[in-house]
Amino acid sequence: MLLAAGGTGGHLQPALAVAAEAEARGARVVVVTTPSQVERVAAQYQTFALELKGFSRRFAPREYATTLRLLAAAAPRVERILREVRPDVAIGGGGFASGPVVALAALRAVPALALEADAHLGVANRMLRPFVRRVCLSFPIAGLRPPKFVLTGRPLAAGQLSASAEDGREAFALAADLPVVLAFGGSQGAQSINRACIDAFGGRPLDFQLVHVCGPRNHAVVLAELEAHGERFERYHLVPYTDRLAGAMAAADLVVARSGGSVAELAALGKPAVLVPYPHATADHQRKNARWMVDGAAALLVDDAGLDGERLRGLVAGLLGDRARLAAMAAASAALGRPDATARVVDEVEKIVKRRGDA
Repeated sequence: MLLAAGGTGGHLQPALAVAAEAEARGARVVVVTTPSQVERVAAQYQTFALELKGFSRRFAPREYATTLRLLAAAAPRVERILREVRPDVAIGGGGFASGPVVALAALRAVPALALEADAHLGVANRMLRPFVRRVCLSFPIAGLRPPKFVLTGRPLAAGQLSASAEDGREAFALAADLPVVLAFGGSQGAQSINRACIDAFGGRPLDFQLVHVCGPRNHAVVLAELEAHGERFERYHLVPYTDRLAGAMAAADLVVARSGGSVAELAALGKPAVLVPYPHATADHQRKNARWMVDGAAALLVDDAGLDGERLRGLVAGLLGDRARLAAMAAASAALGRPDATARVVDEVEKIVKRRGDA
């Protein structure tokens, strides 16, 4: 039996991909997450909620006190969960919810494994390092080597890997005879990417199709500004949010995006990209994620402060106009991709369980 722990969506998503693969191999899965994520998970797995809060990046005594109080309150609940489900292995998704679960499981002699979703070892995983048998890395991180650290790639769900260009064209009513550019900034959108898309492409004749995922809270403003530019939305497809982003990626000839965990999905699908790292990400990990693709010749990096309409228009026109370069970037992206990452992580889980059984 496998116990997976993850916090918010960015850390929960890889953990759920691993859970699905483990379940497909015959494991029974129990998930521990935060209350806000329970509804997302409970229909599929037995689920427990922990009310937790991560440590603030700046020292704020009241916030730290709240975090410590919630941790103290969570410990006896985690103990009860462990006694009830009696896991064979615990997996930490890297978020703050994974900390007490994995640490207390390890103290009860339950072997544990942690997932690191970014090109930087996060706070939770730095704290869990002494407690886990393995840390599965999504990207190479200098100084972190086997046997404790194993480069597996970032786990992706089957639906992320199986999406086709046809799925994307159908979802967004895209023509098959025109190039596709996808622009997005995470589930809530990105102001800088939205602004650049409006200024670069709004109200202009396009020789490609743009799928612009602007974020639900930004949709009304972006729509109004595009209408003010005279946009008729014939080739400019504006959507606030989509649950078919994998299809949009599969259909895209070029992607403009932040560089969170989605860079692993871009590489697995073999997509070239213009990456705009979120400048306030913890430990600047989005820049590190982007550098992985840039160093692999699969992407261009643009600083958030340096992105504007003119710059974006020039980059997109230059890449779409040089099909040989775009194809080379796509091939480089595919070479970086690890579509077998989820299976590789579950292989590591099974090794840990087997060693426990042999002990």
